[in-house]
Amino acid sequence: MTEHANGEHAGKTVIAVGGHIGDMELTAGPTLAKMVLEGARAIIIDCTYGERGHPTLVPSVYREQKLAEARHFADVIGAELIVLDYSDGFLPDDEAVAEQIAHVIREAKPDVLITHWLHSMHRDHERAAAAALRAAFLASIPIEEEPLPRHSVPQILHAENWEDMEGFEADVFVPIPEAAFERWLDGISEHAFARGETYGFRFIDYYEALMRVKGCLVGHERACAFRSAGTEKFTLAGP
Repeated sequence: MTEHANGEHAGKTVIAVGGHIGDMELTAGPTLAKMVLEGARAIIIDCTYGERGHPTLVPSVYREQKLAEARHFADVIGAELIVLDYSDGFLPDDEAVAEQIAHVIREAKPDVLITHWLHSMHRDHERAAAAALRAAFLASIPIEEEPLPRHSVPQILHAENWEDMEGFEADVFVPIPEAAFERWLDGISEHAFARGETYGFRFIDYYEALMRVKGCLVGHERACAFRSAGTEKFTLAGP
């Protein structure tokens, strides 16, 4: 199934869960910006600081820089930011991470949950995706110790990421209008890694070109691609 976004999102909420600061900002960021412009509430949950990804800065220094970059991005697109207190490369595979995300899901009652694809070259990406899916389940069931009411997320999407492509096949395409693209570009340009200043890969150039390619497939100037987890009561896309 291929879907194309064309609706307003006033009153809707989207949560994006990434392994490191910058992951969801880079991949889901244009879609988050689009939804915010259409009246949605967007929440970015970064599971780790991503502080070990700089070849010259020590992790403690890069951590503060990453936090500043994340805050800038969230401010630019109008999103809320939550950074969990885990270190880059050491995101645990346990219930604690999922429970933290589940609490946010219960509070925010999202219509859409976006995370990584399940297979990646990065363990933190895979664990963040697993935690997000587990959190969606935990948020949907009654738990006596949890004071907030349960909530079932209507739609779960996996973002396209060149580092998470094993078995990834897109079935949801979200056209990105110019205003959303400009906000994304402004926000992501603050991230040193995205500019290619850490290990040389030009992420911004890659994802800008990728949006052009995906746009060609769906008849728009730009689009972002996702893989649906199969729950489609509320969709980002229409006929």
